[in-house]
Amino acid sequence: MANDRTSEKADFGTLDVLDGLEFVRAQYLKQNFARHVHEGYTIGVIDRGAQRFFRTGDNHVAGEDSLILVNADDVHTGESASSGGWAYRAFYPRPEQFAEVCKDLFRDSNGVPYFPEAVVNDPFMAGQLRLLFSHMDSGGSKLLTETILYAVMTGLVLRHSRTRQTPKEVPPAQRALYLVKDFIDSQPAMDISLRELSGLAGLSPYHLVRQFKKQFGLAPHGYQIQARLKLAKNMLKLGHKPAQVAVECGFHDQSHFSLHFKRALGTTPGRYQQQSKILL
Repeated sequence: MANDRTSEKADFGTLDVLDGLEFVRAQYLKQNFARHVHEGYTIGVIDRGAQRFFRTGDNHVAGEDSLILVNADDVHTGESASSGGWAYRAFYPRPEQFAEVCKDLFRDSNGVPYFPEAVVNDPFMAGQLRLLFSHMDSGGSKLLTETILYAVMTGLVLRHSRTRQTPKEVPPAQRALYLVKDFIDSQPAMDISLRELSGLAGLSPYHLVRQFKKQFGLAPHGYQIQARLKLAKNMLKLGHKPAQVAVECGFHDQSHFSLHFKRALGTTPGRYQQQSKILL
């Protein structure tokens, strides 16, 4: 990380463990993250300054040494809460990766953890997270790094989570909304109209938008943007050129793609691709 605290920078990488674990080191001064989601959890520690963000229907402020906990698919934002910006490190375990930890911890568990608190003050876990990132930065022993990672994930589950069981059946009133969500997830690049989605759900366009946003935190169009960004991240990691990714993911052009990418991830598609290297 640069010593210049007025610069903005985000370095992404992937740890070669649990089928790939994404992480980031970042510092921002003026970055303002729009409402967005991640397919994985966000587990981070504030190294300097303070961050203000929305999660689970409320605004939160995380100061230095605080832990930030965002559940997978939680709609959230992010901006500075201090004049000097903020610096943080985070990793993004996917639900299935946390499910493996829960399976080892709890007998007959088929659920994933749910973190009810967005900001946690836990000096011990903050120290464990920093230890993890230090070993990742130094390129040290793979065995030791993985051991610390499992200890961090286990500690978070035991100290700060509730186990969210996988629902056996979606309530009838929500099935239409999940049908639309699953359709968007399966075909994010498709240029589908609101009328077509409302026909799929059996709801009027007005009620679809209203109920979808209430259920998932984003209107269908906003959710489609997030689904396209998930696809784009995977394509960038596979080496596809940003211009090609923009077209194949359904964005109007590369500038439109770059705008949404930076608003959600705090960096450009090109830099994300350069920084998404496999470590260990």
